[in-house]
Parts: sequence; C-alpha cells; structure tokens
Amino acid sequence: MTMPSVDSIVFAPIWAELFLFGLLSVVLLIEAFGRSRYASLSLAVSIAGLLVLGLGLAVEAQSVDPTPAMNGLMVIDPLSQFLKALAALVTAVSLFYARRYLKHQSMGQGEFQLFALFALLGQFVMISGSHLLTIYLGIELLSLALYAAVALRRDDTGSTEAAMKYFVLGALASGFLLYGMSMIYGATGSLYLPEIADTLSSGGADKLVMVFGTVFVVSGLAFKLGVVPFHMWVPDVYQGAPTATTILIGAAPKFAAFAITIRLLVSGLLGVAMDWQQMLLILCVLSLIVGNVVALVQTDIKRILAYSTISHMGFMVLAIASGVVGEQTGGAIDAYASSLFYIVIYALTALGSFGILLLASREGFELESLDDLKGLAQTHPLLAWTMLIFSLSMAGIPPTAGFYAKLLVLESAVAAGYIELAIFAVLMSLVGAYFYLRFIKLMFFDSASTNGAAVQPIPMSESVVLGVNGLGLLLLGLLPGPLMAFCVYAVRSSLAA
Repeated sequence: MTMPSVDSIVFAPIWAELFLFGLLSVVLLIEAFGRSRYASLSLAVSIAGLLVLGLGLAVEAQSVDPTPAMNGLMVIDPLSQFLKALAALVTAVSLFYARRYLKHQSMGQGEFQLFALFALLGQFVMISGSHLLTIYLGIELLSLALYAAVALRRDDTGSTEAAMKYFVLGALASGFLLYGMSMIYGATGSLYLPEIADTLSSGGADKLVMVFGTVFVVSGLAFKLGVVPFHMWVPDVYQGAPTATTILIGAAPKFAAFAITIRLLVSGLLGVAMDWQQMLLILCVLSLIVGNVVALVQTDIKRILAYSTISHMGFMVLAIASGVVGEQTGGAIDAYASSLFYIVIYALTALGSFGILLLASREGFELESLDDLKGLAQTHPLLAWTMLIFSLSMAGIPPTAGFYAKLLVLESAVAAGYIELAIFAVLMSLVGAYFYLRFIKLMFFDSASTNGAAVQPIPMSESVVLGVNGLGLLLLGLLPGPLMAFCVYAVRSSLAA
C-alpha cells in the first residue's frame, strides 16, 4: 500500500483527535499569555472540553461502523471510540482530583494539564492505530509527556530519580518495540496491520523472522503493561512521582495499553498466536506471583498499589491468552471482552484509589504510609468508606465490580482449558486480599494517626465526584450486564472489521 497524499485524506473520522488538539492549543495559549493568573480558567476549560469530548465519543461508539481513517493509518470503530471516551472522562476526573494537590505542592497546574492532554492525545493515536508506525508515534507521544510529568517536582530528588528510571527503561522498551516492528516489516513487507494479518494467513511471511519480531514486540508491550519481568519501573515510578502524576500513569493509559495489545497481537499477529500466547501465559504467572507476594512486605501505599497493578495486568493478560484458544472453540470474543471489562473496572478502581490519596493530602502532608490510614474512618468517613469499596473491588470481593471482572476472566481461562492456571490465579488473589483487607483494618479498627490524614475538610464537589466513583463500582458489580454486553459488541465489531 502506497503512502497517502494529503489531498486524499479525509479528516472527519478523526474529529476526536482534532478536537483534543484544539483544546490543547487553547490551554497552551491561556498558559502562555496568562501564566498562573488564569490557572482556574485553564483547568475549567480542560475539564469541560474533556467531558464534552468523552460524552461525544460515548454516543458515537454505540453506532459507528468500523471505518479506516487517514488512508488506513488509523481505524475508527466502536472499540476505539469507547476506549477514547473512557480515557477522556478518566483524565478529566484525574485533573479534578489533582487540582488542590497541585496547589498545596506548589506545582505548575498549567504545565500538569498540558502534559495530561498531550498524554491523552498519544493515547488516542495508540487506540486507533492501524499501522505500526502510527502506534509507535502514539506510544512516544504518551511516554514523553509522562516522563516530563514525573519530573514536574524539580526540586525533589525522588521525582527526578523516578523520571530518569522511567525514561531509561522506557527508551529500552521503545527500542525493543521498534526493532520488533522492523523485523515484522522485513518478514511481511508491510506496516499495515490488515496486510500483515493477510500475509500471515496466506503463509507468505518468513516464519523465523516473524517469531523473533513477535518476541521483541511482546517484550515492548509487556513494559507498557507493567507485567513481570518488565515491571521494574512500576513501583519506583509510582512511589517517586507526584501523586497527581501517578494517577495519570495508573488509570487512563491502561485503556491505550489494552488497545495496542489487541490491535497488534489479535488483529495483526493472530497468525503467530501460538508463539505469543505462550509468552503471555508466562507473563501472567510471573505477574500474579510477584504482584501479590511482594506487595505483602510494602509499607508505602503507592508501592502497594503499584504491585497491585502488576497483578491486575496479569489477570488481563490471562484473558487475552485464553482468547487464542477460543479462536478454535468459538469463545474468543467473550475472552477478549472479559479482558476489556476487566481493564475498565481496574481503571475506575485505580482512579478512585489514587483520588483518595490526592484528596487526603494537604500542604506539608501526603497520605503515603500505611500508618497514615489509621483511624481514617474517624477523621474522614467518606474517604474511608469509598476506600473500602475500592479495596474490596481490587480484592475481587462481591458485590463490587472487581468480583465480576475476575469471575469473567476465570471463566474464560476455564473455557480455554487452563483449569490449573485459573486455580492458581484464585490462590494468588487470596494472597493479594491480605493487603487490601489490611487497608480496611487500619482505617476502621485502629486509632487515628497523629499526622491526621483528613484534618482539612474536602470540598463538596470533590466529595460528590469521589462518591459517584465509588458507587459506580458497586452499581457495576450489581448490574454488570449492560457494560459487558457493550464490551462484547465493541470487541466483535473491531475484530470483524
């Protein structure tokens, strides 16, 4: 396929990316000319624009037909619009949670908003990418924005160290990914995912080169997902970064990571699925072990949540690996949809968990240590009860949505014949439940910490948003059917295109 000319490109399908770029430009102009005087205005414009964008994408996701965009460089389908809508809405809530924290920590609110919007634009490109270089450019746009956001607290050595680790390991992972893509191009003669899939199905690709290329691609994806043994950056970056940046890393980008995993492995490299599936199973087992066991000895809340992320990504990878077997048995769509459902629930849980850390912090104090959680139910009941919901959801305890999400993944694994692996995942979940229940014990059964996590009252607006975040997880746990049905629809539409 020849590269498109500018005259032949239709820009209407990528209206969301253009809208976001326009929003980013407006915020940049406000910051350039107003500096800190108009910080509230730029925040209001950012949040309002993201809410409008997210709602527009959510409406379009219900009716859009799979459509190639930019002459095949991108694809617009229900899955892409759904994930973009979620990413935009989660980023808007993240900015809302972070506004007081940024003020207390004397960090540049305008700079933070710009990094968040640039990162979101990179996520949009990744989610819709149908060309290897398009996906790679989206990854780099997301990564570069997050590197800078981690180092936003310039005078803090912990943040600077975390940014350097993130940058070095991220550059290494990007090299793996780019090298793998070059090998895939050498084996198939194309960078377009549909053409790569066609070449593999017809047997026209060099098998040995494809296997090596797949290994490098999966290694690069594993870093972006944060699964073992490519997880080294996750605990250090989560702990060292400002909590406002941690929420940007730990919530919305998971949608983009899921999207490129499905686009690259399932849509593009299904012809070598037996090779990458075995890698995913190994990554799953290692992530479940390390994520749950190592978290037991941690005392920093952000490090605990980092290892929690690793274990949850292991569950998501298990569902995708189970879908490969489903390609022969007819259960592939359900397995991939279970993975999508899981990542949605995890992102909402991570959003609320880090949101609590942001809202409980004040000038001169950050909620970081487990001891800071002691007696939280006495000092601030709202934070304690919502954290109870998020903890139960991460542990997979009913009636929260996390229980149903894990159940769907385990059902997919059993349907694929991975009964022993499903039992192992349940056992590791029981291990992980210990440190989630420890949160509850500290908040409700211990005396209040001398630091006092909630001396400063939280404004009503933040309380309402946090409450909705927590109740939403309960509602999705009690009525998961509509969301799961849409996940099935989105995945089926994407893979059938």
